[in-house]
Amino acid sequence: MTTRMALVLGATGGVGGAVARRLAAEGWTVRALHRDPGRVRREADGLAWVRGDAMVPEDVVAAAAGASLIVHAVNPPGYRDWDRLVLPMLDASITAARAVEARLVLPGNVYVYGRDAGPTPGADAPQTPRTSKGRIRIAMEARLRESGVRSLILRAGDFFGPRTTANSWFSAALVRPGRPVRTILDPGTPGTGHQWAYLPDVAETMVRLAGREVELPRFATFNMDGHWDPDGRQMIAAIARAVGRKVTARRFPWALLPLAAPVWPLAREIREMRYLWREPVRMSNAELVAFLGAEPHTPLDEAVRETLVGLGCLPGRGPSREEI
Repeated sequence: MTTRMALVLGATGGVGGAVARRLAAEGWTVRALHRDPGRVRREADGLAWVRGDAMVPEDVVAAAAGASLIVHAVNPPGYRDWDRLVLPMLDASITAARAVEARLVLPGNVYVYGRDAGPTPGADAPQTPRTSKGRIRIAMEARLRESGVRSLILRAGDFFGPRTTANSWFSAALVRPGRPVRTILDPGTPGTGHQWAYLPDVAETMVRLAGREVELPRFATFNMDGHWDPDGRQMIAAIARAVGRKVTARRFPWALLPLAAPVWPLAREIREMRYLWREPVRMSNAELVAFLGAEPHTPLDEAVRETLVGLGCLPGRGPSREEI
């Protein structure tokens, strides 16, 4: 079994792309699965793009030949058809991981935690369904646990980073990719904390964990702390510092979402997530720190500036179509 080859599903997305590039930089041979590799803007990314469909187990198994690590970071775009597509996609990766005896890595998030988990849930906190996406996420984690394959789940807060996708609150509400920042749509509740995760830090954490394979339990779960915004104002202030001028913050139009739901299916999914902007849920990274010694952490101002440059909101390289 090759110890330094990885297969990444979802390498054109935020998490998958960040992990794939970090693995390549660390010396891994990285294959990236895509239904049409010819459409991918590669920019000498160091990845070996292979044709295949994440829904087809035979494609994933073939692409995983020789791999010791499979990163399952693929999701249906815009949360469409999650209930129908997410678990079959994961099953295909489980089949491949079992066939080549690889560790299967799943990026997780805070959606698995409800009120029963408490305000600072650890990696083993109770998981109770609160939303439809939460129930799906819990089902995904359960599927991995029951599969028996070597697995790693790393949960993090809301993602932001230079290649943040349109599924992120940062690029879907706070700022508009490709445009200067003048107004921010603020979904938060004043005084209520919110947990964010910088994509390069998430990728670095995954790669460090993968590098200590022999020490990981067969089913390993960790939570990241990321960037905790204690009052819901710090992220907005960091954006203003990055752009160098005062920005106007307007309330996110939560009340309009029910009206938009018939013509915009994503509206219902967004509305379900409102509890994370009303209640402080800060995942504890105690288990991660105990294992790694420290959590990779980029200072907030640096992370925000790099994110805005990557999204085309500040001078620098703008986003490609594959990245937003």
